[in-house]
Amino acid sequence: MSLDRIFNAESVAIIGASRNETKRGYQAIRTLLDEKYEGKIYPVNPKEKSILGFKCYKSVTDIDEPIDVALVATPAKTLPSVLADCGKKGVKGAVVLAGGFGEIGSDGRKLEDEMVAAAKKHNIRLVGPNTSGMLNLKDNLNLVGLKDAPRGDIALLTQSGNMALTLITEAKIKSRKGFSYYVGVGNEADIKFHEYLEFFRQDPDTRAILMYVEGMRNGREFLQQAQKTTLEKPIILLKSGRSATGKRSAGSHTGALAGISEVAKGAFQRAGIVVIENSDELFPAAETLSSLPPIKNNKVAILADGGGHATIAADILTDLGIELPELSEKTQHRLKEILPDAASVPNPVDVAGGTDTDPSVFADCAEIILKDPNVGGLLIVGLFGGYGIRFAESLALMEEDAAHRMGKLVKKGRKPIVLHSLYNSEKPHALDLLRYYNIPVYDSLDISAKCMAVLAEYGSYLASYHAKSSFKLNWTAKAKPAGNDIINKALRERRQALLEHEGKKLFEIHGAPVPQDCLVESEDEAVKCAIDLGTDVALKIVSPDILHKSDAGGVCLKLSTEKDIRYAYREIVKKSKKYNAKADIKGVLVSPMADEGVEIIIGTKIDDQFGPVIMYGLGGIMVEILKDVAFRVLPISPTDARKMIAETKSYPILDGARGTPPLDTKALQRLLVLCSDIVEAYPQIQEMDLNPVIVHQKGVSVVDARIILKTEVRGQSTEDR
Repeated sequence: MSLDRIFNAESVAIIGASRNETKRGYQAIRTLLDEKYEGKIYPVNPKEKSILGFKCYKSVTDIDEPIDVALVATPAKTLPSVLADCGKKGVKGAVVLAGGFGEIGSDGRKLEDEMVAAAKKHNIRLVGPNTSGMLNLKDNLNLVGLKDAPRGDIALLTQSGNMALTLITEAKIKSRKGFSYYVGVGNEADIKFHEYLEFFRQDPDTRAILMYVEGMRNGREFLQQAQKTTLEKPIILLKSGRSATGKRSAGSHTGALAGISEVAKGAFQRAGIVVIENSDELFPAAETLSSLPPIKNNKVAILADGGGHATIAADILTDLGIELPELSEKTQHRLKEILPDAASVPNPVDVAGGTDTDPSVFADCAEIILKDPNVGGLLIVGLFGGYGIRFAESLALMEEDAAHRMGKLVKKGRKPIVLHSLYNSEKPHALDLLRYYNIPVYDSLDISAKCMAVLAEYGSYLASYHAKSSFKLNWTAKAKPAGNDIINKALRERRQALLEHEGKKLFEIHGAPVPQDCLVESEDEAVKCAIDLGTDVALKIVSPDILHKSDAGGVCLKLSTEKDIRYAYREIVKKSKKYNAKADIKGVLVSPMADEGVEIIIGTKIDDQFGPVIMYGLGGIMVEILKDVAFRVLPISPTDARKMIAETKSYPILDGARGTPPLDTKALQRLLVLCSDIVEAYPQIQEMDLNPVIVHQKGVSVVDARIILKTEVRGQSTEDR
């Protein structure tokens, strides 16, 4: 069902209405009255005859008129029966305020399941539970109780009522911007994040979407919808739960698991979402992106009335990955014509007192700079807005004239200006004029620079649309019959994982470079295999009951003599039986020692929020010590694979550090894509661990492959399902 009937409701039932002024059932009616909601209001409380002049009904089923949405302000345990009554009445949606559901544990999850089942039975869509409510500001539909929320074009989605209050208060005090809608997402028991996104993408009154997320239940569908949305309007998102403590808090708050921070951030950015990590940057970023055109070339100029601010701003922008291009000779010449000799004009531009007697020169400089083809946006830092306060009142009129001119300049030229002012808190009229023209003004250099950075980030994303992923998995399409045979054999034997040689064979079937090793069951066979291979060998135990072979003493490396091979075979078997006396030992794998190179690790897992993801990093013990890894949501493209490798700190080791020859990163890229293909081909795979993979000057070698199968399909072959 379309969410339109909920968010643009023409009639509201307040279930749990109250005469007690401290109760939400009273506050909701009071707020709808105060804000002049033009729809119909129906209080429901079997103990009252009227509340605030409205007739009170014993049950929602007693109301004669149709009801679009119900605000449910009753305890959690009442929800299944309340929703059953709503279903009989034909209510389209319910906003469930109560907590005490999935966020409190198993008993709460059971109650939540009962509530959702009742809602689905009667085709009722649920906002929440554990929500602070929802707002439609253009229609004065206020089911939150928060007064005087500023109207505007930013849609707000959060899983925290306090965060919503913070952002709305910030907008009211510091900005001319406001909100089209607010939704407290809560536990996502029914309506999910991606459904809200679809509604706001299509909403003509919304220009940007601002989100605070703790965890989401269907991350992959969210990414797919986000990718459609960000092509039309920006999404700005802060995700909490990055730390171990934060994840526990998020789980208890929303009942949703907070995923790996690196996975979430990378996935969001690939979908075009602007990810914010500091809460005080969240609303400014949304204000900026909803107000200004994006920067198309990642190049920003700085205009300052002091060298200190200019230098600091340049440092911050550089740290944020923004280019500061030197202005063209023509631009510099024109600036020199209107500025004193002491001015610095390459970029940053320091007016060096050139605005002290006439601050309208800022507008002259801005016009010249923004005409430079190398410049995508302009950051103005310093005293603007305060000249009439700092020097003489007569200068205030000149600042106001400059504000008008800069506003028209942005509107006409489609290049953004963000302004930092020391006098922002004084609220001079010139700064209000800038905001009237949708030019954001901040008193923090860091926040001002960050706002330029998000404009550049969003612009870069829009410019690179050809490289985007669909986030859609084409299950089994890339499977091969021989690969299915390997998987099915393990499933029929109810095994937790493929044996090492089976895992390597699966990769070999798909064209991966794996060593030609052999499974043996005696010392003699081990010696013969080593002779046939004609090189130093490694011996490894093969058992479905021993996943971590090294822990069991089941690995011996660099064996060259018959004596060493026989001794190693006996020791491996003995130690493995000691490690697990009940282990089913299938034999010993004899593998050639790989040529020299750099060890890397590739792993995949099923993320709770996003489904299959892949990890890449430096292998061996270094992955545990340095944690220098990159993540992506599957599937990945060759471009994704290249970026994964390049973004790790260890990349210079592969690229030929300190005069060493570069290694074969193209072969490594192909292997990463192949891992993605294999996970997509065989949905029975839960986890995959290639550690190590050796990267050589030419080619790569998959030395070890561990593939874990999903518990719910063990014992079933693909033919059985």
